[in-house]
Amino acid sequence: MCGRYSFFVSKERIQQQLPNVETGENMRLSYNIAPTQHAYVVTNDNPNKLQYITWGLIPNWSNDGKNTGKLINARREGIETKPSFRLPVRKRRCIVPADSFYEWKTYGVRKIPYRILLKNNELLMMAGVWDVWYDGNYAVKTFSIITTGPNKEMAGIHDRMPVLLTTGDIQKKWLSDAPLDDVLELLHTPSDNILRIYRVSEKVNSVKNDFPDLHLELPENRSLFD
Repeated sequence: MCGRYSFFVSKERIQQQLPNVETGENMRLSYNIAPTQHAYVVTNDNPNKLQYITWGLIPNWSNDGKNTGKLINARREGIETKPSFRLPVRKRRCIVPADSFYEWKTYGVRKIPYRILLKNNELLMMAGVWDVWYDGNYAVKTFSIITTGPNKEMAGIHDRMPVLLTTGDIQKKWLSDAPLDDVLELLHTPSDNILRIYRVSEKVNSVKNDFPDLHLELPENRSLFD
């Protein structure tokens, strides 16, 4: 799964990879984005603007519109048949930019966090779906990140990881009106040997912590009891 990620980069870096996307003047960036918080996405209905919406999909058919955080991820396998995702994957797709995401590896009863990013230092463009729930005239836009099985690097940490849209052409196709079968072909495990993974502070475990030190690398041989 993907349960926490980071998006704290300069506008210049964003525009290098998303040259046609308007960022706005006062971006609200974070080193520690958590479920039910707001985050930036690029949606297929407005592909030239970063939109700031809520992480954790609320299906358009929801009775109460509550975001419980249970739909922060959408499994690639069978996504087209799941009640919460079958419309979004066909009509409401998005890209979720990040500089990295976090995952936890279990050592006995202890879970140690790791930061995962691209070796080439480009932004991660994670595949996502979005939906909109209405309460009268009030609209709530939300999204989920699509996950798949791990590549070689991630397999030692966790059994799931985000689907990564690794080229501009793939990203453009994901946001296009392409038929369902064509977009489903884009949802696969990323190639091996493209990720950098390193241990970080357990301070990332708390959603209250949001500062640059969360990106600092810790020695892999550091005692689990430090």
